[in-house]
Amino acid sequence: MSHEVVEKRAALMGVLIALVISIGGVVEIVPLYFQGSVVKAAPGVKPYSALALEGRDIYVREGCYNCHSQMVRTLKGDTDRYGHYSTAGESVYDHPFQFGSKRTGPDLARVGGRYSDEWHRVHLLNPRDVVPESNMPAFPWLAQNTLDGADTARKLQVLRMLGTPYSDAEIAAARDAVQGKSELDAVIVYLQTLKYHGDAP
Repeated sequence: MSHEVVEKRAALMGVLIALVISIGGVVEIVPLYFQGSVVKAAPGVKPYSALALEGRDIYVREGCYNCHSQMVRTLKGDTDRYGHYSTAGESVYDHPFQFGSKRTGPDLARVGGRYSDEWHRVHLLNPRDVVPESNMPAFPWLAQNTLDGADTARKLQVLRMLGTPYSDAEIAAARDAVQGKSELDAVIVYLQTLKYHGDAP
């Protein structure tokens, strides 16, 4: 089939382009499903607790990913500032993952344990109280909104269908684990889980 024939028939060219992209996708993507480092949790990585999961949903709802990535790249500047680069095994329980590339604020992949719960509380309520030059907005409503846990158990059930190993006991206890906690409490618990769990290679 000559180039001239393909170039003069837009429909044929479209079909051939789709075919080539499909083959490339299969060759590049399918093997990842069989690569242990991609589909197995890194050492020490555990599924989110019910409260951390609610915090993660609030983090997504509030658009925090618009300014904060959660992926330390392998570049020297990244690893010098944030620590060990991110690995696929750290995000196997993230649905969807929060890698991102926007860094108006710092990367948060290694923020867990770096600051106290109280620091996070003050920072979320009024960032300039702890970082005077910050342009991050305040989130005072997080302290006022209370979780009822009505949907928490269902969220864990859905994640279990996607491969997250939640037990029946964890699902049964999910509502009680979050009920009465503030959204601020949940976000802080989530942020404190964001840390490197493995051994540096």
